[in-house]
Amino acid sequence: MRVLLVEDDDAIAEPLVKVLEREGFQVEWASTGGAAMEADEPDVVLLDLGLPDVDGYEVCRRIRAKSEVPVIFLTARSDEIDRVVGLELGADDNVVKPFGFRELIARIRAVTRRRGPRRDGAKVVASPKIGSLEIDRRTRRVTLAGTDVELTPKEFDLLALLAQDPGAVFERQNIMERVWGHPWYGPTKTLDVHVASIRKKLGDPGWIETVRGVGFRLQPAS
Repeated sequence: MRVLLVEDDDAIAEPLVKVLEREGFQVEWASTGGAAMEADEPDVVLLDLGLPDVDGYEVCRRIRAKSEVPVIFLTARSDEIDRVVGLELGADDNVVKPFGFRELIARIRAVTRRRGPRRDGAKVVASPKIGSLEIDRRTRRVTLAGTDVELTPKEFDLLALLAQDPGAVFERQNIMERVWGHPWYGPTKTLDVHVASIRKKLGDPGWIETVRGVGFRLQPAS
């Protein structure tokens, strides 16, 4: 598994590279956001927020615009708002410094399991199509009857998850864990907000059905 470590602090990066390599990971270390965005796509990104040139949030935003590679923030910011902002931008997890190496490795393996195997070159999974709705996971593009639908990173992740098995009911807790990160603690109101936004952008609430007391499922609108 190839890991892109984006960290400008040598005291953190150097021992982390050694530990990851000892665990069998192939590690590329970038000390700036610019270098990170020029690197080849890895299997997972470990991204520091406090970079010297580009804010880590911006690096995540640019990565997410072209790729669904798992992103884990490494941050000294422990406030809830900082974690929420990262997740809303498309990060898969947050690890607060200082952290234990074993915990970090466990989180890397968890997010890569959730995302599934990486697609390379021509080995791309076909874009799921439900009625007139098409979801391209490779380009993170959604079209409805040939017209682009502009979604936020989390809205796309949510819709793509439901599209994995159209008609099947996805439980609320399962959605939160797979889209917002595992484990998820606390209220799931943000899920309802995102579902409402997707329905509005698709122009018909019938695309996503609420199964009361359980969760949601995706189906062609009538």
